[in-house]
Amino acid sequence: MMNFSAQEDAEFSSFRGAQECDQASAFGGDFDFGHSCFTHYGCPSDMSNGIGPRGRGHPSARVTASASRIPRCAPSPRQTPPVAHSPRPSYSFRPIFHERSNHEDDQVLTQQLWKLARKSGTLNLSNKALARVPERLYDINEADTESKAVNLEQLTIKEEDAWWNQVPLNNLDLSSNTLTHISPKIENLQSLTVLTLHDNALVELPSEIGKLEKLMRLNVSHNKLSQLPRSIYSLPELRHLNISYNEFNEVDPDISDLHMLEFLDGGHNNIQSLPGGIGFLVRLTALLLPYNHIKELPPDLVNMRSLQKIDLMQNDLTCLPEDMGLLRKLECLYLQHNDILELPEFEGNETLSELHASNNFIKTIPTAMCGNLPHLKILDLRDNKITELPDELCLLRNLNRLDVSNNTISVLPTTLSSLAHLISLQVEGNPIKTIRRDILQCGTARILKTLHERALAKSKEEGGGSDLASTSAGISVTRLRGGAGQSDSGEIPGNFPDRYKLRHSRTLAVNLEELTEVPDQVFQIARDEGVHVVDFARNQLSTLPNGLQHMKDLVTELVLSNNVIGYVPQFISQFTRISFLNLSNNLLNDLPKEFGVLNTLRELNIANNRFSFIPNCVYELQGLEILIASENHIKTLNVSGLQSMPRLSTLDLRNNDIDAVPPTLGNLTNITHLELVGNPFRQPRHQILMKGTDAIMSYLRDRIPT
Repeated sequence: MMNFSAQEDAEFSSFRGAQECDQASAFGGDFDFGHSCFTHYGCPSDMSNGIGPRGRGHPSARVTASASRIPRCAPSPRQTPPVAHSPRPSYSFRPIFHERSNHEDDQVLTQQLWKLARKSGTLNLSNKALARVPERLYDINEADTESKAVNLEQLTIKEEDAWWNQVPLNNLDLSSNTLTHISPKIENLQSLTVLTLHDNALVELPSEIGKLEKLMRLNVSHNKLSQLPRSIYSLPELRHLNISYNEFNEVDPDISDLHMLEFLDGGHNNIQSLPGGIGFLVRLTALLLPYNHIKELPPDLVNMRSLQKIDLMQNDLTCLPEDMGLLRKLECLYLQHNDILELPEFEGNETLSELHASNNFIKTIPTAMCGNLPHLKILDLRDNKITELPDELCLLRNLNRLDVSNNTISVLPTTLSSLAHLISLQVEGNPIKTIRRDILQCGTARILKTLHERALAKSKEEGGGSDLASTSAGISVTRLRGGAGQSDSGEIPGNFPDRYKLRHSRTLAVNLEELTEVPDQVFQIARDEGVHVVDFARNQLSTLPNGLQHMKDLVTELVLSNNVIGYVPQFISQFTRISFLNLSNNLLNDLPKEFGVLNTLRELNIANNRFSFIPNCVYELQGLEILIASENHIKTLNVSGLQSMPRLSTLDLRNNDIDAVPPTLGNLTNITHLELVGNPFRQPRHQILMKGTDAIMSYLRDRIPT
């Protein structure tokens, strides 16, 4: 066995000590290498059971703990100087999820935001993870020390920063934070008109909010509130109140003191009933209370004569007030998923356009209701207990969508075929036996065609020939066609048209009667009775009847769809009040240049024609909001023309021949509904089109060359 000198043993021990010192430095100098783990193996990088860096068999491998060693990190005469290590920076560890400090909340309100709020009167602190409102905020309307100390010379350079040129805060957005309370100092913001607090963790509001006398909009939805301070109900200017998605069990009777309230959303709570005095909210236009547990409506609900929209879906209602007709301005009524057994007659609700009453227990459709709703466009009665449909449904002349699926209907009335504007008829889930299943599966058009053929056959069997008399709108179609009812002198008999019906409905409508022309006298009588809606859809008109010129100052809606119109005469430019024009399903390929002067036009439907481009006159319609040009042969998109239409929000170009979509179309932020499916372009792909307008516009903007 070989023996080694003490000098060599000391040299090796010095090397080990220096190595441990280097390891300690690498770990920040905080590790205890005297731990059993380290004393056994020597150092973390040497896990060889005492085998040193000089290999197995070296004498140092036999060094025991009792042997004398040079102190750790002691310098050795023959040792190479250790490599200098840069000091490890000291990071203050802060977890991602930690309790928010007041200092952090105060830092959110930066000096830049402060100055911007002082200039604009608007402060947006939404989605800032605030646990507390910055204290400085409550003094934002006071002139700060910095602005008061500015001398005259500085003001001449930057006068907009002067305190007398600053605007009081009127719009404060604190939504999407983690606020649990609002300080009573909120009363300092006397100029507030809009206060947004939705999506927080508020359990109560301070009564001092009631001192914000200029407040017009208050949104506290998506919180944990169970009641509001009584002082809120004394706000004299409050018009918009949103308390949805909270924990309310009732609506405070004092809400009737909000005489200026126009919008109330209390959906997704646990409200059991409505207070009796709610009828005093005579200015309310929208009452939204879905997803509650309301079992009965107070009788004075019908006193809110300004109501246009009522949403009571997902409640426990069993009936509606019989005098619903007193709500003469009501346009939309949502009653889905309740326990309603029957519908009222809606006498007086002539403006009602949407009635949604699916998932109830309704057994019959009142026949009187059909005659009382001349402007109804959507009737949703699916998932009820209805056994038959009344023939009087044909009186709903403006009906676009009828859904009676999942009922127990066995027969469809042939009168449904006279609904000229019906584009969606849903009858699946019914035990219908009078129409073959394959016809039902073909959709609305095939069903209506079958019903129309059966109506004609029935008329022939009864001896009425193929000329069906249509008098529901006060017009004898036989006489319009020049039949036996017309006098030899050419004068219109006294009972034609029926002046009373024209005066009552304000509508001149004749559909599905194969008309090729209409006598001028008809329009003269309609003018005398104040008719403003003209509907000659589903006939054989080749152009606009000349007699329409007699009503140029009255017509607001003109429907000439499903005819064979090949051109539009220039006198269309004389209709100074028209807001809706439907020329779909005709033979048009252009429009007269005078068409562009119709500044009152809001909706234009030219779908299913022969247009190869959108006429230039359309781009001159400054008030147009909805343009439907689907089912044509349009090849290109004129983005510059669309940019000149500031109010355009809906653009439907489905099923055309567009081969490329310009990326600059994405800059038209006013368009909120865009339909491009069914065109031959490759980009955007179909998957993006299916995601909706926002995805399409974002995709296009990302591809604008920079």
